[in-house]
Amino acid sequence: MTLAVHVLTWIAFDRRGTGDEVGTSQRIATSVNINPVVIRRCLGDLRAAALVESSRNRGWALSLDASEISLHDVYRAVGGNVFAMHASPPDYHCHVGSGIQPVLIQAYERATTALCESLAQTTIADILRDILAQADNGARMELQHAQ
Repeated sequence: MTLAVHVLTWIAFDRRGTGDEVGTSQRIATSVNINPVVIRRCLGDLRAAALVESSRNRGWALSLDASEISLHDVYRAVGGNVFAMHASPPDYHCHVGSGIQPVLIQAYERATTALCESLAQTTIADILRDILAQADNGARMELQHAQ
């Protein structure tokens, strides 16, 4: 999830200017400080979810405006499963083992609903805006210390 949000935010930042550089997985990987192969896998998931597209002359771009891509969209694109059940079935002869999965499923469904509602309220544009505001605040503080 964090990787996908980073990638989308980087693309939104990169595409707001008029730069002639192509938005490649290598350039994105430099920002994330990770192997470009990992970025390409992530971009594949994001393309399958129709959040990004690529072209030879421009590289990767958002398919929608950054203000139209919510963190909930990203969550769904990367699999949207925060809570997983046991890797192997629990002992159904045990009181706890026989009842834990149905109870956890209900609890996890409530938590997932709340999570999705919260994620839907934040967009990639919001993330980029907050990053740029944080950078502006940092630059102002450096200037004040220099004076």
